[in-house]
Amino acid sequence: MFSKASKTPARDTRGDNTAVKSVPSIISADLTVTGDLVSRGEIQVDGTIEGDVECRILIIGAHGSVTGEITADDVRIHGSVSGQVRAKSVFLAATAHMVGDITHESLAIEPGAFMEGHCRRMQEVPATAVTVPLVLADSKKSEAAAAEPEKAVG
Repeated sequence: MFSKASKTPARDTRGDNTAVKSVPSIISADLTVTGDLVSRGEIQVDGTIEGDVECRILIIGAHGSVTGEITADDVRIHGSVSGQVRAKSVFLAATAHMVGDITHESLAIEPGAFMEGHCRRMQEVPATAVTVPLVLADSKKSEAAAAEPEKAVG
């Protein structure tokens, strides 16, 4: 019935800035936040945020709203967003009202969701794709220099 287990919350002892599984931070329906929010964990918005949000997981409830830029790993929108969204995974529920651009790796939109803006898929550029053209460009320059006769400076 009663345990002698420690009542202190779990601490991040890894030191690698990864979030420890914890309870989400909740912006309740009667709360309006004006300013930016930054969290390493989960934020659930049932109220109003006027500012940028950066977190790992963001859930916007059916009556919640965010006006500002959102940066997260996972975003689930049931309410309204006005601003850019940049996330690995974005889900727009049927009740969502989104005005702004979405940059994503994965995007799901339920029928009935309102979305006005551009959707762009994030693409990781492989390291070889960047270095190969530079090497080719350098080799073309050296070939062109070798083909030209040297000019005497004097």
